[in-house]
Amino acid sequence: MSQLLTTLNTIADPHWHTLADAVPGVTPEMPKDVDQPVQKILNWTAGLGLAGAVLGGLLGWAAVAVGHNSERAALAARGKQAILWSLFGAGGIGVTAALVTTFYNMAK
Repeated sequence: MSQLLTTLNTIADPHWHTLADAVPGVTPEMPKDVDQPVQKILNWTAGLGLAGAVLGGLLGWAAVAVGHNSERAALAARGKQAILWSLFGAGGIGVTAALVTTFYNMAK
């Protein structure tokens, strides 16, 4: 491990400058004409994805109820899987939407 750190320290010399250091006083900024449409697209995508996850969860609960009441174990098992996957999907959509929005807002 120490050899790896020594190699990285040798490569990343403190006198080494990146291209960004050569352009002083420039801050990245999102154009105002692009800001509103992109924000709408991000909000609609996250909203529709979360609505789909909720719908999948509700259909999963319905499949569990029908499967247990009609003694169809396979349908109940699939309903339980649908509930879990809709929870994972909703969590993934929520985290991804938050990360994309956060990184997008950092560029402003």
